[in-house]
Amino acid sequence: MNQLVLVAIDLAAISLLTFGVYFPRHHRRDLIAAFLGVNIGVLAVAMTLTSASVGIGLGMGLFGVLSIIRLRSYEIAQHEIAYYFSALALGLLAGLPTSVNVLTTALMGLIVLTMYVGDHPRLFGRHRQQSLKLDSAYTDEDALRAHLEVLLGGRVVNLSVKSVDLVNDTTQLEVRYVVTEGTRIPQETGSPVTRQGVRA
Repeated sequence: MNQLVLVAIDLAAISLLTFGVYFPRHHRRDLIAAFLGVNIGVLAVAMTLTSASVGIGLGMGLFGVLSIIRLRSYEIAQHEIAYYFSALALGLLAGLPTSVNVLTTALMGLIVLTMYVGDHPRLFGRHRQQSLKLDSAYTDEDALRAHLEVLLGGRVVNLSVKSVDLVNDTTQLEVRYVVTEGTRIPQETGSPVTRQGVRA
């Protein structure tokens, strides 16, 4: 009965994390199955390992199979990896104990709360990150920074130039900036080169 209560708590926590926090903010339907699958899979394995009838050899084998699974997709962002590990941790917390306790329940609630706050759109809501390819070759970082602040309508806080092509007159970079209040972010036109000098 205690394990059934833990399963119910885990299902409530992963449902809240997936359907109440992640999907309303990021709208990636394909990752719903991933988060739920990781959570329930880890829960099942953890509960199996706590069974007295399972030997340590089988347990090591099960975790060996799990270790093969790695997040290697370039489409997975850092915040989505955090959701993956949160789903995994919820499954472990619910699967390893043999009885319901306050600490386990509190830790599961803390994980969901942490993701809710840490990924909230109002937390540093004006901070942005962009990967850009400019149609000019910039070798002067100060001039590049000034151009980006006009282009993006914000204050550049971090700038990383990936490449400067003097032959084709392009600059590829990643920039982090803070949007200035009341500034309208420039939108791209339908042509390959925007009016602000950024290639799509």
